[in-house]
Amino acid sequence: MKVITADAYTLGEVEGAHMDKEKWGITHLDVGLTKDATRELGFKKPMLGSLTVCLPVTVVKGLGDVLTLNQSLLELKNLKECKAE
Repeated sequence: MKVITADAYTLGEVEGAHMDKEKWGITHLDVGLTKDATRELGFKKPMLGSLTVCLPVTVVKGLGDVLTLNQSLLELKNLKECKAE
């Protein structure tokens, strides 16, 4: 599913989720960034594939054909890369 910021920027696509097992709820979404979003957020693009960031579900505004966020690309500058566990 595509992820769109509040300022209509295509951030990437949802690739997975993190769940809080005690509260039975999703806390973060794994979003594979587009090449442009990777560059705009200041990350270095990996040799193969895309970079994945952990997007807190608190920034999700709506869900339909696409997932829309309540923050602009600039407001998402502090996103962290999701590391494989």
